[in-house]
Amino acid sequence: MRNQGVGSWTARRARMSPDRIAVVHDDREWTYRQLHDRATRLAHVLAGLGVRHGDRVAYLGPNHPAFLETMFATGQLGAVFLPLNWRLAAPELAYILADSGAEVLIRAAEHEFTLDATVVRTAVTVGEEYEALLDGAPPGPLDEPVDPDETCMILYTSGTTGRPKGAMLTHANLTWNCVNLLLDLDLTSDEVTLVAAPMFHVAALGQTVLPTLLKGGRLVLVSAFDPQRALEDIARHRVTFLFGVPTMFLAMTRVPGWATADLSSVRSAICGGAPVPEAVITPYQERGVAFMQGYGLTEAAPGVLFLRRDDSVRKAGSAGTAAFFTDVRLVRPDGTDSAPGEPGEILVRGPNVMAGYWHRPEDTTAVLSADGWLRTGDIGVADDDGFVSIRDRTKDLIISGGENIYPAEVEEALYQHPAVAECGVIGVPDETWGEVGRAVVVLRHDVTVQPDELLTFLTGRIAKFKIPKSVVFTDSMPRTATGKIIKKQLRSQFT
Repeated sequence: MRNQGVGSWTARRARMSPDRIAVVHDDREWTYRQLHDRATRLAHVLAGLGVRHGDRVAYLGPNHPAFLETMFATGQLGAVFLPLNWRLAAPELAYILADSGAEVLIRAAEHEFTLDATVVRTAVTVGEEYEALLDGAPPGPLDEPVDPDETCMILYTSGTTGRPKGAMLTHANLTWNCVNLLLDLDLTSDEVTLVAAPMFHVAALGQTVLPTLLKGGRLVLVSAFDPQRALEDIARHRVTFLFGVPTMFLAMTRVPGWATADLSSVRSAICGGAPVPEAVITPYQERGVAFMQGYGLTEAAPGVLFLRRDDSVRKAGSAGTAAFFTDVRLVRPDGTDSAPGEPGEILVRGPNVMAGYWHRPEDTTAVLSADGWLRTGDIGVADDDGFVSIRDRTKDLIISGGENIYPAEVEEALYQHPAVAECGVIGVPDETWGEVGRAVVVLRHDVTVQPDELLTFLTGRIAKFKIPKSVVFTDSMPRTATGKIIKKQLRSQFT
């Protein structure tokens, strides 16, 4: 094959295991042969809509086979896949589509009116319209030349400046991340993977979906996570592998039937997206589930550190050691390596590290060195055995239920309210979500406003999960000599 990218995976799998079930969704099943046929037909549809090598094709919607079909069809053409976070507000989605220059949008029916039709050249709605296009498309093979180092997809991450940046992940990045994962986990061709976390997140996509398909396993796609249904699906489909953020795993343990739920088929569970408290891990270990965790980021496709099965008990609380083909350093501010027990910024290098940010050369240079080291902005501490624990985030990132919230983006929205003179958003501990946002606000002189009014004001301007859970008022902000708000002091004072 001339296509050496992810887009060729369905053809390769269809020739190896054509009749094996690839995807299950809403009581329907698709074999690898059928998945490849549908992805190929969609590739012909996209080509007929004018999509060419390097063009961007977006997908907006919950977990659904059409997400996978769009991803593989785009890859067959050598185009670039753009999965969108359906939880974002319309202005945020419009910005991403405009910034990426997306040509075509494939969208779920429930998002048909989320965006103005003019934000892309062509929009196709999953359902009757989508199926009619596939039925009318030829099934003949496509073999567009695609190099592994070409961009496969762009995943947008919120930026500290308030605007999201598109991390360009190559076909090689995603493939090597799968290799790393498969070296850490003994996934097999009979794997049954529950995909309840959204596939637009790099963790669900990179750590479960793509490795399972690469091995020829079965994906059980769930459009929206429900803890009761998740336990039922595990028993019904004999799920062997699952991924989730801490809040998802915690929610399942709080289901009334947790103690008697059938988990006998589960061989592996991995957790990520946020620090994992022991209260989440213990109930699964007590039920005999091998519960593992790791650390990663979008820019690394995402796996960086992994706490493996044999170390999950003796090194509880650690994020693990570096993945097989990935190197990790912890460095002091002067760039020298930190000693064991000494905090340092986590640097990552490997074939899974992104090519850069889409049309952001300065931002790329700021985080990617000439010799390939990625600055994560996260602070870790390594013990004498090299196991790293995550201690702090230099970018002030808030991780709430696995969702990344950058304070600058929320602050920018708050400043649009006429009553707000100054503001700073910090993360505060939360029993359910790990941490949630809190807005610290200085009001304009002689102006009053209630906290609920400020929170309501944010509705529709930013995604719901980014809206702080509380607001506190103060007379002044602690600042450095150069005028920057001291977030550490804010956290100390208002947490």
